Amino acid sequence: MQATARWFITRGPHDNVSVPPMVNIRKSMAAVQGVGSERLKLLGVITGGHTVIHWYQQLFPVILPTIAEALGLSNVQVGVISSARQMSNSTLNLPTGATADKFPQWRGRILALSLVVMGLAYFTLGTANLYSVVIVGALLSGLASAMWHPTALGTLSNTFPDRRATALSIHGMGATVLDTVTPLAFGALLAAFYWRTVLQLQIILGLLTALLLWRLLRNSFSGEQAKTAQGGYLKALGVLAKHPTFIGVATANGLMTMGRLIVLAFLPLYLQLELGYSPFVLGVYIALLHGMGILSQPVLGPLSDKFGRKAVLAPSLIALGVLYALLDVAAPGIALALVVTAIGLFFYTLTNITTATVMDVAGRQVQASSMGLTGLITQIFVLPAPIIAGRMSDVYGYGSAFLLAGAFLVLAGLILLPLRLYKGSSSTTAA
Repeated sequence: MQATARWFITRGPHDNVSVPPMVNIRKSMAAVQGVGSERLKLLGVITGGHTVIHWYQQLFPVILPTIAEALGLSNVQVGVISSARQMSNSTLNLPTGATADKFPQWRGRILALSLVVMGLAYFTLGTANLYSVVIVGALLSGLASAMWHPTALGTLSNTFPDRRATALSIHGMGATVLDTVTPLAFGALLAAFYWRTVLQLQIILGLLTALLLWRLLRNSFSGEQAKTAQGGYLKALGVLAKHPTFIGVATANGLMTMGRLIVLAFLPLYLQLELGYSPFVLGVYIALLHGMGILSQPVLGPLSDKFGRKAVLAPSLIALGVLYALLDVAAPGIALALVVTAIGLFFYTLTNITTATVMDVAGRQVQASSMGLTGLITQIFVLPAPIIAGRMSDVYGYGSAFLLAGAFLVLAGLILLPLRLYKGSSSTTAA
């Protein structure tokens, strides 16, 4: 298996394809040129901060098997940890998004503070000797994500309304670069150093990057004031909550999130605890899960802006569901690695497009809040998913969890088919 890891590092999943990440980033940035240096600077700084957020995000699936083994946790308890992290994120997305919408001049502070909270989350995980303390760390991680994503995505959505999915994809590509590097780097750190020490030191990164981000953004929002009265804001949020397209997209997004949570929770355990792969090889697989987004995001995001959301989302969700199911039958080694690589084409990229689809429907004054509302109305279904999958894994094996995740994704794709979604700039031009 070490040979397999070296093969993917040195040659990649396709030995005749070699596209440096920065080439795709430059191509994507070209799609938003001509919109002004200030807007491009804002996009660049927020994308840079997003890379740090995703350094932290991808520590979680790599360290989870180590924590579970160190504390003797069951698969159900691991599912509860993932659900707690998601609950914190989904529940707090709305209040943090509402704060960013109502007080846009605070956005730089919210983004910087999210990095501090993320560093504190991993310091807490590094000191945890009790299951309850691990839960606290997971909750803090979800809070930090809830502070970052509605604020950043709402800002970019309002800044680039005519290139919404493209801008969100660029923001996502910064994350994807770190999604790819982090599992490899963190897996190597775990092989060389004690895992608790590595986690505890993460608070230093959070503090330093928060200070840098605050300095870069401190004047970016100083001239902005809240533009919507309380009554107007609540009315716009209520209109969005009752919009049938929003309800359908939010439901599909919830199903996609359920499948994603299951895979993030149990694929690492399957690889490390059942197949016996080392933390470093686990890092290689997690890198493959995200790395292909470097190729797909600069393609699928602009395609959905041009040809419409449904044309990209529906077939992609169904394809991803089939790939999840294949995790149950793929032979360990090259076959499994190829399936994980194919999953990576859609795994993170589709999140940006579903977010853009929600923001197509939302009014300008509730762009950041729309993310929180999406999570809030679906979390009652999302939160039990990892726990149910954990129980199924205990009884029937990890394959049953992957099949459940696949079924959720296929259903999400089918739900989108009858909806009236944004048809793309080419349709608008033709009209």
